Amino acid sequence: MFWITEAATLVCKHQLGKVQNVPTQDLVKIGSRRLLVRPNPEGKAIAGCPNYGPSIKPCTTTLLVQEGYSDWIRVQGRSVCLDTVTGYTDGTPPGVVKYIVIDSGQHWVSEK
Repeated sequence: MFWITEAATLVCKHQLGKVQNVPTQDLVKIGSRRLLVRPNPEGKAIAGCPNYGPSIKPCTTTLLVQEGYSDWIRVQGRSVCLDTVTGYTDGTPPGVVKYIVIDSGQHWVSEK
């Protein structure tokens, strides 16, 4: 499981909605890119979700992470985000559409 950086690509399950990465720490970098830690990617904007129409809300925001934080590795007391990080979006139907990592933004540092 690779650690994810600010260069990671996270999308809603509709594949075109891209999560905006906003790092919350500046201490640890991999290849000059900041590492993402808890609470990333919670509460981040999603741009470009194609799921819209009458009574259909596109994915615009990430909700709480359901899984994918490291149990062992922390930066400044906050868990490192792994490439398995996932959670729901605010898109319709509620509690169905997830966001996922499709590229970690680096391929050198992993948890295992």
